[in-house]
Amino acid sequence: MGTIYGDWLKAQREARGLTQQELADMAFMTRSHIAHIEAGRRVPSKEDARRLDKALGTGDVLTSFLPDQDVAAPDHFETVRLLEQEAVMIREFALSFVPGILQTERYARAVLNRRFPPVSGEECDKRVITRLERAQILDDPMTPVVWALLDEAVLRRQIGGPDVMAEQIDHLVQLAENGRVHVQVMPFSLGSHSLLNNMVTLMWFKDQPPMAYTEGLYMSKVHDAPSVVQEVQHRYDFALGDALPLKESLALLRTTARDYEHHG
Repeated sequence: MGTIYGDWLKAQREARGLTQQELADMAFMTRSHIAHIEAGRRVPSKEDARRLDKALGTGDVLTSFLPDQDVAAPDHFETVRLLEQEAVMIREFALSFVPGILQTERYARAVLNRRFPPVSGEECDKRVITRLERAQILDDPMTPVVWALLDEAVLRRQIGGPDVMAEQIDHLVQLAENGRVHVQVMPFSLGSHSLLNNMVTLMWFKDQPPMAYTEGLYMSKVHDAPSVVQEVQHRYDFALGDALPLKESLALLRTTARDYEHHG
């Protein structure tokens, strides 16, 4: 998953006989951040690139040839999957579907079976397994801290039938009751809100800057620029202020699940 930019950085570092930690110390960065840049999982900020150029004596090459962060990152989902495993806190906003790490097997299969263009049964099985493996980060009782903000459309859009929806919503309730995931709902009655345009994931890490991931129909982006990440954080915080509190959100989830059971 390396990139031309990351590969070149690695080549320059190795040519000077530096370890990732030594370069990180010289550039006032963390070793893991250097590793992510070299692997193509992160794009440095202009200030990071400037410090790397200074540490490596590469003029302004790394600063001048920063990858365009307005273009969808290649293999963006793989990037996010890897970063999820390292995050200490994840905040999700879901507009249409339950976030991947919170999906049950039957719900995930129903979502993936409706993808366009269609995929074979074998390919769908592989994608379901990958999605369920992502959920294993919740096996740790403490880390990452997960906050799920759900548009009410996520609960009302029937994916896979009433019994699948009841099971999925009960799963969310159980995670919330166990204290593993904090769940809040953006009610239809609110109307428009600050996150209505995109699905959003925010991630924080122990020793590197936070990142944001946004996803729409034709464009998915991993955002590294501090100004962009901060704006997404502000939008998320603003939306939280309008969401139903935890207690009311769980009451709505339970009622919706029982409605699906009744209709099923």
